[in-house]
Amino acid sequence: MIQKKTLTPIILAVIFFIMFSLSFAAVPLYNLFCRVTGFGGTTQISKNIPKIILDKKISVRFDTNVNKLPWNFKIKENVIDVKIGQVSKAEFEVENYGNKTTYGVASFNVSPSSFGKYFSKLGCFCFEKQKLEAGEKATYILTFYLDPDLMSDLSTKNIEDVTLSYTFFSSDYY
Repeated sequence: MIQKKTLTPIILAVIFFIMFSLSFAAVPLYNLFCRVTGFGGTTQISKNIPKIILDKKISVRFDTNVNKLPWNFKIKENVIDVKIGQVSKAEFEVENYGNKTTYGVASFNVSPSSFGKYFSKLGCFCFEKQKLEAGEKATYILTFYLDPDLMSDLSTKNIEDVTLSYTFFSSDYY
């Protein structure tokens, strides 16, 4: 039989290693949780378009920002009215006004955050490293739809406008 003096350190060591292992799993598990639930405004990635288009329109506002990059980043239309279930596109224009090649990565969030799980992207430039030569201009496209299921959610069915905010960060910081 193992004595209490020996058993206690063994139990504490096992607990330590379990907690240590869980700390590495926390980020991927949290990311999975956010994607599934839309927590924190996390939008969804979709490969299929909805089978139904509703007459209700929601105004989608876009906000563009740049952090530590010599880039000009803007949207062609700041606000677009989108029918729920209809596939829509938004065009972003980016220009490197610096004198050297730079790399950036765009991140985004949706407000109100409860709407994130109903904002489905079919195609997006976000979270992909983008390269712009000095003086180069580029156009990036976001293809998305608003999931008709939002009408059955009490927290989102009366929303009339949402804001999608994009920020380009230098890839050195990403």
